[in-house]
Amino acid sequence: MSAMTFRATILTLYPEMFPGHLGFSLAGKAMERGQWALDAVQIRDFATDKHRTVDDTPAGGGAGMVLRSDILAKAIDHVSTDDNRPRLLMSPRGKPLTQQKVRELALGEGVIIVCGRFEGVDQRVIDARGLEEVSIGDYVLSGGEPAALTLLDAVVRVLPGVMGNALSGTHESFENGLLEHPQYTRPQVFEGREIPAVLTSGNHAAIDKWRLEEARRLTAERRPDLLR
Repeated sequence: MSAMTFRATILTLYPEMFPGHLGFSLAGKAMERGQWALDAVQIRDFATDKHRTVDDTPAGGGAGMVLRSDILAKAIDHVSTDDNRPRLLMSPRGKPLTQQKVRELALGEGVIIVCGRFEGVDQRVIDARGLEEVSIGDYVLSGGEPAALTLLDAVVRVLPGVMGNALSGTHESFENGLLEHPQYTRPQVFEGREIPAVLTSGNHAAIDKWRLEEARRLTAERRPDLLR
């Protein structure tokens, strides 16, 4: 395995959910080539009772259960001692994942991701182990596993050499602060709708201008917050 391999370690109650869809297509081929590696660790392996209990009732009362700090801390310490990889906790209250953050993570050695479950994680282990909370959107999932897969999908595809064309990701949504311009391909006419003439003109300066204008139009229409 290459010394440049990006290493992802997942702490989860459902390790069988990994690599999931990341075992296919570009990510799967990149894994086969040794460009990135994934290790899913079962948090229950660090429980101390015969029932392998990892959660308890929330202090102060309330619904649901909370992941215990002592159990999760043991799991984190097992996979990360002098490890320089960032430690992330997938959480709906975290900072939104952005393409800039994805690019930053892709430049590193890898990442350690904790997948939350139940009502959340004991705040003390978040503070004590320096977990950075990251959200993939303003909604709540049943657990952090789908969010972790989404984050890794975004990171792996921008690792050096994963996309066949190095320029493939440079004009996508969010790379330059705008949404991506519309795309077209054959046939020339589809149900009476033609490919915009500028795209078949051969005038690359005009094409670039059109794409930028369309990107700005779509961004203003759908995500004006990006322009602000």
